[in-house]
Amino acid sequence: MSVQTIANQLVNLCRQGKFDQAVEELYSPNIVSIEPAGAGFVERAEGLDAYHEKGEKWQSMVQEFHGIEVSDPMVANQFFTCKMSMDITMKGGNRQKDDEICLYEVKDGKIIKEQFFYALPEG
Repeated sequence: MSVQTIANQLVNLCRQGKFDQAVEELYSPNIVSIEPAGAGFVERAEGLDAYHEKGEKWQSMVQEFHGIEVSDPMVANQFFTCKMSMDITMKGGNRQKDDEICLYEVKDGKIIKEQFFYALPEG
């Protein structure tokens, strides 16, 4: 599967809210997932077990998930990027729209690394 095909499939699954299916079909068992320093939860996860724990930790912080918008991907060699905008209400917080840039690396037909870039709350 080409990097462009993987990128398109990830974007399409995320647009449908099928995040678990995306991981199952497209991610390497040795996935590395990185959040910005100071993100307030797991900043680095290595391997599918740690990846799922990171996801559960994030879900535990969310009161309500209202929707997601995902841009078309841009591909360069083994990398692709897209913009994700999530409409969420965090526990104890107000409804907000969070934008982030997502960078992915592909090797041997699987996503081996993802890294997210977004503004952290001040304070």
